[in-house]
Amino acid sequence: MKKTVRLLSIMAVIVAGCTTACGQNAIKNTADDSGKVKVMTSFYTMYDFAQKIGGEKVEITNMVPSGTEPHDWEPSAIDIRNMEDADVFIYNGAGMEHWAEDILKSLDNSELITVEASEGVELIREGKENDPHVWLDPENAKIEMEHIKDAFIEADKDNAEYYNENYETYSRQLDGLNQEFEETLSQVTNKDIIVAHKAFGYLCKAYGLNQIAIEGLMPDSEPDPARMEEIIQLAKKKKINTIFFEELVSPKVANTIAKEIGAKTEVLNPLEGLSEEQVDAGEDYFSVMRTNLKQIKNALEN
Repeated sequence: MKKTVRLLSIMAVIVAGCTTACGQNAIKNTADDSGKVKVMTSFYTMYDFAQKIGGEKVEITNMVPSGTEPHDWEPSAIDIRNMEDADVFIYNGAGMEHWAEDILKSLDNSELITVEASEGVELIREGKENDPHVWLDPENAKIEMEHIKDAFIEADKDNAEYYNENYETYSRQLDGLNQEFEETLSQVTNKDIIVAHKAFGYLCKAYGLNQIAIEGLMPDSEPDPARMEEIIQLAKKKKINTIFFEELVSPKVANTIAKEIGAKTEVLNPLEGLSEEQVDAGEDYFSVMRTNLKQIKNALEN
């Protein structure tokens, strides 16, 4: 309810502050004065995919700041004004961006090309919700990149060959990444991983692993004492020696369970966002996924 009220308040600011320029989107070009397509992305993975496909032909603004967990993040009035001027808006969908539908309905930007990148992916249901973390399976990442490529071609037909070539390059890289995961994880006999946040369902499904999640799809949910005890007993029974947590979320619960069973904690990154340090170091989808693979392999072999 609080989220809905806040979104309505933000949209009211946009409507109140909108001048006649807001209604002039019908005459704007599909690229800005620099010749680049103006792109808005909802969070890090969408930004990274868009940058890979768009390269030098696009100018991208990512909405969620580095180091910010995106599940509960909401756009500001400035973000929405920027969407009024954008050519393309890319979001994951599948419930990841709870605010997207209402915001898109409020915009006057009738020429905005909207990309729900997860469209066409076979979604995993968790109770009454979809698991939105589709990009953690490289095969799904290919689908998302293809949707982004198609949108860029629609916005900028003159550079269609450029976008197609970039897509083919990264499609091959995703095939290679998929093969690395398959070859590495097919060799481990233990298939159980304990994670703090139920974000790794697509990765586990793709490679035959069993995700045991301390918390649900929302990383800020808190397990009750009964669930904590259940996880502790399960970890002891399965002789699990690593509890995974995410660096953008408090490791408190993971640390508590690890201490109880004499295990260690390690980071498993769902690629919802990178820290400032990772961004500065040039990390991206591929490097983080390979680090994840190494972490999972080490946990399952020891």
